Amino acid sequence: MDGALRPHAAQPDRIEAMLPSPCVQNHAANLCWLPDGTLACVWFGGTMEGMGDISVWISRLRPGADAWDPAERLTDRADRSEQNPVLFVAPGGDVWLFHTSQPGGRQDECEIHCRLSRDGGASFGPSRRVGDFKGIFVRQPPLIGPQGEWLLPGFRCVTPPQGRWTGSLDTAVMLVSRDNGATWSAAEVPDSLGAVHMNPVAPRNGLMPAFYRDRFSAQVRRSLSRDGGLHWTPPEPTDLPNNNSSVQAIRLADGRIALVGNPVNARMSDQRRASLYDEIEDEDTEVTAAAPATGGAIWGVPRAPLVLALSADDGATFPHIRPLEEGSGYCLTNNSKDGLNKEYSYPSILAGPDGALHIAYTYHRRAIKYVRLAPDAAPPAPAG
Repeated sequence: MDGALRPHAAQPDRIEAMLPSPCVQNHAANLCWLPDGTLACVWFGGTMEGMGDISVWISRLRPGADAWDPAERLTDRADRSEQNPVLFVAPGGDVWLFHTSQPGGRQDECEIHCRLSRDGGASFGPSRRVGDFKGIFVRQPPLIGPQGEWLLPGFRCVTPPQGRWTGSLDTAVMLVSRDNGATWSAAEVPDSLGAVHMNPVAPRNGLMPAFYRDRFSAQVRRSLSRDGGLHWTPPEPTDLPNNNSSVQAIRLADGRIALVGNPVNARMSDQRRASLYDEIEDEDTEVTAAAPATGGAIWGVPRAPLVLALSADDGATFPHIRPLEEGSGYCLTNNSKDGLNKEYSYPSILAGPDGALHIAYTYHRRAIKYVRLAPDAAPPAPAG
């Protein structure tokens, strides 16, 4: 994991690198263009998701560089697991880091924290809490609303009536700031049970789609906004399978949507685990399934293959698929120390000024892998 850019042996339009990190486990990457043209990647790393040594890290690929910089730790609170970082370049040029902070595997007790950089992402100020939210997680980057609002997608991690958090009762929410991040309110996405990791993309002809991970491991879901992201239709299934793992999408310059994820669902595999944190939860603590009406969140469906999917109808269908990684996708354990986990997951995708696609994702929970696809890697939309 030296960060060096190397051509792919079999794909001439592809360059890749393993980001440098001192951590045994590395997961949940997010990419962001910094004001000076540097490509930054943030993720969380430590021994295992949910543990107290999980912190947020950053690496930078500077303009013209042939390798990613050494990783730098941005958070270090020993009593909490700091996860799911996202970077946001505010309209004035300040760079914000948002991330979650939780005790152990208790996502229902998490807080959102932020740090502010006034030097273009070179350094960050002290950490502070975002609002007084409890149990709201983030994963996807913020966007700007129709009147300059800051919109931060999130999801509520809801505790069942009995037992610990399982994910079965989670719902989507949009956090809204009308004073440049000073204060925030929460707007619910209607009928969004099990729809998490809300990922809005840029609007076209007044229509803004958002895409969701499905806790019930069925299909990627989609909802629509016609007012710039303030109000949303209930999430509905697309034609892409989903394995209760993260997806991320962007609007390309030609209007199409490019989405990266694992097109696998529970109907395609019988692999199951009790919960995301079953390896670190107390043995005497019962993990209770959700109410029968929900069917319960499904964990453990393989997180492979990883593909790039393209849509020309605002994400209703994704007829074109390009594989990025193949493998077993084994994720019945989060163990990275012994090399047991084999997932390719939690992608992030950006387009460059030249149209190249930049993608980062979890590689066996041991590393964050970066892939650059040449501008013509996404074939043109068919005429008609």
